[in-house]
Amino acid sequence: MKVLNPLKAPFGKARFSRVKNVTYRQWEDAFEVEFDDGLSFLEPHATIRKANRISPKAVVRSVEQDDELRHGFFVRYDNGQVAEVSWSFIRELPPKK
Repeated sequence: MKVLNPLKAPFGKARFSRVKNVTYRQWEDAFEVEFDDGLSFLEPHATIRKANRISPKAVVRSVEQDDELRHGFFVRYDNGQVAEVSWSFIRELPPKK
């Protein structure tokens, strides 16, 4: 099933908003990302794994928000890999090829 979100802006057109809160929903295998402007997105874990080249067998150990700038978050896995996710990855549509 492909999730289409009409709130996402075209690549390079989104307005910056600081990340307010990030949680990992294990039962949905997705991350809920809430922004200061009130928007909230449910980003599938598969897209974050693919973008950061994370092993399919890796298990999420922790989710850490960047507290100083609040421009993204980090996902740490049990095998030592780390995925870095920026605000634009969540709020923008990928560029068309």
